[in-house]
Amino acid sequence: MLISGLQKLTLLDFPGTVSCIVFTHGCNFRCPFCHNSPLVSGPLDTEISEGEVVDFLKNRKNILDGVVVSGGEPLLHSDIADFLEKVKQLGYKVKIDTNGTNPDMLKKLVNDGLVDYVAMDIKNCPDYYEDATGAEGYLQAVAKSKDFLLEGRVDYEFRTTVVKGIHTKEQLISLAKWIKGAKRYYLQKYKCSENILNPNGLDSFGDEEMESFLADISPIIEMSYIR
Repeated sequence: MLISGLQKLTLLDFPGTVSCIVFTHGCNFRCPFCHNSPLVSGPLDTEISEGEVVDFLKNRKNILDGVVVSGGEPLLHSDIADFLEKVKQLGYKVKIDTNGTNPDMLKKLVNDGLVDYVAMDIKNCPDYYEDATGAEGYLQAVAKSKDFLLEGRVDYEFRTTVVKGIHTKEQLISLAKWIKGAKRYYLQKYKCSENILNPNGLDSFGDEEMESFLADISPIIEMSYIR
């Protein structure tokens, strides 16, 4: 597994769990609003071995409770299960951040007891999915991952980074209907930074606009929030 970053502490990324974040390299999407573009399309400037991460976790057993595996897209790595087994053997909870394009891997990790929480990005409603991802041919796989999580076999959340220039109110309502029944759904406010993949024409919605979106979505998905 290609690991290109390690954030040693986060209190926000894994609900109720003091964690670190392991960043994997590479992604099959090219979302223009991606805030981790060096992990998506750039060269692997820094590689951290699994052994280094495992040693770090051994030394933090009395401080950390969980490990977030993010990216990039972690489920592109065929050997991720081997890494997660080592993490679980140390007694840590595991959260996976995923774009949902590898439903078979997601199901295997969950069924094997290697994942405690999944955060799946829902980029847009089906009719406009490719506009948001910059990639073709993945909608069916995303739908399978979405449906699997809705079965409730693992704790999870869906989330959408809401971007002016990508999303509209109508699209977000259609998206909410697509994931109706979700346990949790977060609207994340887009923030521009130097690491955005392709920021041209993109902007943030204002706080009042975000609250308006939430008001439209909450009747469809009760447990909806702004992050």
